[in-house]
Amino acid sequence: MNIGVCIKLVPPSDTRITISNPSAVDESVYSKPSINPYDEYALEEAVRLRDKGGADKVLVFSFDNSKNAKKQIINALARGADEAIIIQDPALNGSDCLGVARVLSAAIKNEGVEMVFCGKQAIDGDNAQMSPMLAELLGWAQVSAVSKLEIDGDGFKAWRDIGSGNKGIVEGNKPVVFSCDKGLNEPRFVKLKERIAAKKKPLRIVGIADLGVSADLVGAQGALVEEFNWGLPPKRAECTFIEGDANTAVSQLVHLLRTEAKVL
Repeated sequence: MNIGVCIKLVPPSDTRITISNPSAVDESVYSKPSINPYDEYALEEAVRLRDKGGADKVLVFSFDNSKNAKKQIINALARGADEAIIIQDPALNGSDCLGVARVLSAAIKNEGVEMVFCGKQAIDGDNAQMSPMLAELLGWAQVSAVSKLEIDGDGFKAWRDIGSGNKGIVEGNKPVVFSCDKGLNEPRFVKLKERIAAKKKPLRIVGIADLGVSADLVGAQGALVEEFNWGLPPKRAECTFIEGDANTAVSQLVHLLRTEAKVL
């Protein structure tokens, strides 16, 4: 059995986002991409499961047309994955989440994968749609936001946060798609020796023709969602600090709420 891990390359979490025009984020934020943080938990869990004898190989799948994709996916191989498949094709430009899921599901079907790990969400789009879409297209079971996982043969038991400190438990059988949350594991630190060795691992770049996916189902022509009006949040007003004893402070606060905030 093979395990698949879906990796998305995103801007570093400390990147300052700018808008290039009303319908797009400035592409320069993707000039130095990194592996989506939630995907690191997914990859670590897959590698640990393989090391326990739960799989033969861990394969990384990534949908990315950028010139930096290969370098970053080699970092995923350095983290313990055995092979990588990068899907690149000009026809993919403008794809929405469903278009990406169609391409990834086709690649997964071709590789004998029975279990897929994704991050809970990507930190750029924050859609959290890939895992359920993949499961639907593959016809597999699916559990989202997994924070603890046990695999026993063909069965699994997954724990997920359901709010207010409570956990939900989902049990089922493979094949299955998991999306991974923080706390599932602690992603490993990659050593220089592992980075060098990763360059010798198999890495394939394929197009939609190789996967048997029609161009009508991907790219802008296949998108069901259109992004047309991006904008940064409005600038926050400066804070007003109130000083003095309690009576004075309360009096000033009430005055400001009435005259400036106009909420009283």
